[in-house]
Amino acid sequence: MSARKAPQQGMYRLRLAEDWTQECRVRWSARRTLALQVDARGVHVFAPHGLSLARLEAFVQARRDWLRTQLARRAEAPPAPPVPDENVAHGSTFSLLGKTARIVRDSPFRRPRWSEDADGAPVLLLPAAYTDEQARRARLRCIAERALTDFTARVAHYCARLQLAPPPVRLTRARSRWGSCSACSGIRLNLRLAHLAPHLIDYVVAHEVAHLREMNHSPRFWAIVASLYPDWQRARRELRRA
Repeated sequence: MSARKAPQQGMYRLRLAEDWTQECRVRWSARRTLALQVDARGVHVFAPHGLSLARLEAFVQARRDWLRTQLARRAEAPPAPPVPDENVAHGSTFSLLGKTARIVRDSPFRRPRWSEDADGAPVLLLPAAYTDEQARRARLRCIAERALTDFTARVAHYCARLQLAPPPVRLTRARSRWGSCSACSGIRLNLRLAHLAPHLIDYVVAHEVAHLREMNHSPRFWAIVASLYPDWQRARRELRRA
């Protein structure tokens, strides 16, 4: 590659090994250091103005083992969660932690609250004065409260199976992943899991808890997943169709 000054941004195919050419999105800016990032959109390289493609390619080559691991993790990750239905019409229903919840828009109460019908199904009571936008925000907030309580209990259950202290559990609305695990920040679970069948929630939770022992997708990792959730392969296929 020539040492010409690169454009502001573009897609480039970088040669990382004899049998590996990687497409990367490169952005040059006023920054002083190089950075490499992998996300759902692909591989990104951030570089200072004027840095040649040859030096940039050498930088990525030096980190190809890390890059290979990150790309493998992305390939193993479950597909992006679907966008949930946000219908808040009176009488509308939605799946919630294995049950069918119903929205009531004529509640005399000043604040949203949960109730149950005669069959034990959840009913979300929303104040009659709420606009549709207020109702949507309240629906999301109420679902999040229930989901976090449920997910936290599931994480504690699977951590106990591995004799691990449960980490902090947080909700995310990420568009590309059902869950993630970090040794520093704990486990993050997608709020949209609340709309799936409980056994799929269990699989995702078991998957993330297994990462507390193995921060990779090695055979050891999948052996831990199998010990926590033996039918993980079936659940994984089902999750891809969710």
